[in-house]
Amino acid sequence: MKKKIANIPFGPYITVLAGATVSGKPNYATLGAYGVVSQKPVLYISLKNSHYTTAGVRETGYFSVNIPSADLIEKTDYCGTVSGHKVDKSQIFESFYDEAGNAPLIKECPVNYLCKVIQTIPIFDFTMFLGEIVAAYGDENCLDNGTPDALKVKPTVMMAAGYFGLHDRVGSVFKACSGSKQS
Repeated sequence: MKKKIANIPFGPYITVLAGATVSGKPNYATLGAYGVVSQKPVLYISLKNSHYTTAGVRETGYFSVNIPSADLIEKTDYCGTVSGHKVDKSQIFESFYDEAGNAPLIKECPVNYLCKVIQTIPIFDFTMFLGEIVAAYGDENCLDNGTPDALKVKPTVMMAAGYFGLHDRVGSVFKACSGSKQS
């Protein structure tokens, strides 16, 4: 039997670290509000307007999306619980940059995307940034034929008040009914 629950999104959401240069230094915020916009190389992040990282994205026009592995969960959670307004988070991870844009990427994260802001959408006290992927990186040991393998990346998922890992592959994308037309 279904039970009615609170009218808020509980997840699951892949856990990512959004990066931005703020006052000349790297800063990272932990997010679950991230995703794919279309089949074009565009991602979105949604940040509270008061977040330190938001100011950096607005200032530079770039952000990074870094997918941490499960072994980085303490540092990842820390970035989501302390404010860059009060704590310098520039030394938590080793940052690197791509010449395509001014946003820090995290060396320890197995997958990184550098995005150029192409649209901003205000939503209540948040701003959704749509970003064109201008550079992408993946650790060689986490790739399968040049594509990130989730079981090797070991991402975490946020749901309600917890972080969860992946354990096994349960299927292949668009393979359930081979030969049928996609909707």
